[in-house]
Amino acid sequence: MSTINVPTKNEVSTKNQAIFDQLEKAVGFVPNLFATYAHSEHALENYLTLSNAKTSLKAKEKEVVNLAVSEVNGCNYCLSAHTAIAGMNGFTADQILELRAGGASFDNRLDALARLAKNLTENRGASDTEVLENFFNAGWTKENLIDTIVLVGDKTISNYINNTTEIEIDFPIAQPLETAVA
Repeated sequence: MSTINVPTKNEVSTKNQAIFDQLEKAVGFVPNLFATYAHSEHALENYLTLSNAKTSLKAKEKEVVNLAVSEVNGCNYCLSAHTAIAGMNGFTADQILELRAGGASFDNRLDALARLAKNLTENRGASDTEVLENFFNAGWTKENLIDTIVLVGDKTISNYINNTTEIEIDFPIAQPLETAVA
């Protein structure tokens, strides 16, 4: 049950109403999590700027990080949203489950990325030396490392907002990992 309401377009500032219009045009609807950001005059715009900023990571690679981080942080909303987005980016249902668990046996490079994202999240940014070496040995660069850390932070913001507000999930619900792989 949500601890705060998901604001409607009429309940947010004029600036956020314009962002809602842009989201409706781009996505087809305003996801509840994004609407929740609009309780703040600036948070929605700031978050979308961060989330859509240029990065060395491709869309598919970003989903690897989003899934691993959201699983560690226990964010059902983001797991549901990014399960859908990862599917649109070409991952199979089994691959998505593996990414959520922090690995990718189907791709060595993505495996190193998933393991790093999980490790960073679990250790609040202090990656294990072996995980970091594996990341670089898989062909990732220092630029990729920094961009991955920024993305971990980006996703953690949304995870925390959802985990605090417990807003209704408006994507197909991702099953708990234990249930899905059992």
